[in-house]
Amino acid sequence: MEEFKLPTPELKDLRGRQSVRATFKLSPRAIAVLSAVATHLGIKQKSLFDQLIEDTASLQAIAREIEPVAFRSLERVQKTFVISRRTLVSLEETARGASTPRDALVEYSIQRLLPVLSEEREKHRKRKTLREDIRRQVAEAGKTLKKAVALLGEEDPLTLRLGEAVRGLHALETFLEELLEKGEAIERF
Repeated sequence: MEEFKLPTPELKDLRGRQSVRATFKLSPRAIAVLSAVATHLGIKQKSLFDQLIEDTASLQAIAREIEPVAFRSLERVQKTFVISRRTLVSLEETARGASTPRDALVEYSIQRLLPVLSEEREKHRKRKTLREDIRRQVAEAGKTLKKAVALLGEEDPLTLRLGEAVRGLHALETFLEELLEKGEAIERF
């Protein structure tokens, strides 16, 4: 068997991908925002958390803007997250370098999701307005299919194609209902 000369992964990179548990004191709102965005977008909380915190430029900008008095006045609760070791190291280095509590960095990093949440909430509202239009189209297409069966028979090519279209509309309606159900989590914000 022929050997390939491939680069070997460095141990520090492999360790950086390890998952670790880290506990933070965050506002209930921040915890809810992270959960809602992750659920709505179909992203694991760990991935979303890692993505927010590994953005060191944003973390440093947040560290410069944090007002300690405002942060301390927040009602906070302990919450344990599973995050990557690399994320935890990045967070701790930034917090230490900026003399800022890491909980504050996490709290305000999560606030960066608020515009995303707002945009998704607006899309959710618009999808709800389309729901009735789609339901009417499904009902009309069903009536047209019944008429085609009565006039042309079940095996006519037009009837068969119309049946496919009706099934497609039913699938669209089901997809929309699932999307709206998943989006209910963001309506609270």
